[in-house]
Amino acid sequence: MSRPDTRPTPAGPRSASPARLADIAVQAGVSEATVSRVLNGRPGVSAATRQTVLAALDVLGYERPVRLRQRSAGLVGLITPELENPIFPAFAQVIGQALTRQGFTPVLATQTPGGSTEDELTEMLVDRGVDGILFVSGLHADTTADTARYDRLRARGVPFVLINGFSDRVQAPFVSVDDRAAVRLAVTHLVALGHRQIGLALGPKRFVPVQRKIEGFLASMREHLDMDAATAERHVQHSLYTLEGGQAATEALLDAGCTAVICASDMMALGAVRAARGRGLAVPDEVSVVGFDDSPLIAFTDPPLTTVRHPVPAMGQAAVRALLEEIGGTPAPHSEFVFHPELVVRGSTASAPRA
Repeated sequence: MSRPDTRPTPAGPRSASPARLADIAVQAGVSEATVSRVLNGRPGVSAATRQTVLAALDVLGYERPVRLRQRSAGLVGLITPELENPIFPAFAQVIGQALTRQGFTPVLATQTPGGSTEDELTEMLVDRGVDGILFVSGLHADTTADTARYDRLRARGVPFVLINGFSDRVQAPFVSVDDRAAVRLAVTHLVALGHRQIGLALGPKRFVPVQRKIEGFLASMREHLDMDAATAERHVQHSLYTLEGGQAATEALLDAGCTAVICASDMMALGAVRAARGRGLAVPDEVSVVGFDDSPLIAFTDPPLTTVRHPVPAMGQAAVRALLEEIGGTPAPHSEFVFHPELVVRGSTASAPRA
């Protein structure tokens, strides 16, 4: 008479009993002793071998020991104003990867025209129990916005970090690019190429990054060209951070006699190229164009775009570190971590045309 089969059935997760170490060892291609060391958390096993054994557990349907289970530390919200501008997907990718490596699950919430507002997205994330929130270029960057919304968020015990757009009215860590330095790099480059009539195309003046770029522009024009602020300000045009916005701003700057245009985003810079070509002007032989961000694929435009690189990887990782410190109970100080940009010279800038 045969004995009954006492092996666990494959109907559900199973515990890796000693009797089954042989199955796991065969599946993983290692010895039973190695399997035992992994399951008991003992040293002497490489990381690769350890992962192979754990994978074998999963394949055979055994439950991992509690100490070896990968836990999700929770949800973290990421709010961006849009995704059409490539800079925001770039931030989302870096931040998402950094959070995932730390065991958190990123939740991306994006505003859309006529859709949810930043406040509504924040409320949605809080209702879902996020451990913290990262804001990229949000209302904190708008000097006319009511910052009490952030005070209320902090009062509810939700940690948050703000990217680009420092405000001394918001008690939170900030991570920013040095906007003044970004414009100084562009102006210095263009002046070295012989340009004297340089324009600046950027977004609405109420935003902190815009104000800082203007400050950098006025200081650089005074330093390099001895141009007074009133004259330099006539070379500043406000528009939208879109291709069409850059085109409209550049049209006005070309009318003012500018031979070079610095744009506050790569999308605007593509609009500047379109504006120049619409007038039959060659880029860069007759008009030089500088962008800002160094967005993905921008090196492959026609011509490849000279731009000021936004240090997105470093900024995104710093923002995640600051937020995780807050979540872990170590509040970061109310301060601004400022990151320096880098000028990337390509084919959209050249020597100023001869008069």
